[in-house]
Amino acid sequence: MPIAHSKLTSQGQISVPLDVRRKLGVGPGSVLEWEEEEGRMVVRRAGKFTSEEIHNALFEKRKVRPKSLEQLKDGVAEDIRKRHARD
Repeated sequence: MPIAHSKLTSQGQISVPLDVRRKLGVGPGSVLEWEEEEGRMVVRRAGKFTSEEIHNALFEKRKVRPKSLEQLKDGVAEDIRKRHARD
């Protein structure tokens, strides 16, 4: 059952209903992505990828080793120290 309906303008534009915008977490300037899946058009907020998906796209042959939040914070802090170290 549809959660909302939109009407297409003569310029090919649609309005995204409020309930759908809320579910997608989008607002003015947001980019939506359209994809065909199993004969249906799927609309999703663009750019919403997990860190694992980004890692796999960048480093296909490496395996993801899960890290704790503390390890991630320590790694970021170490990187910042290195970048801003005075020689």
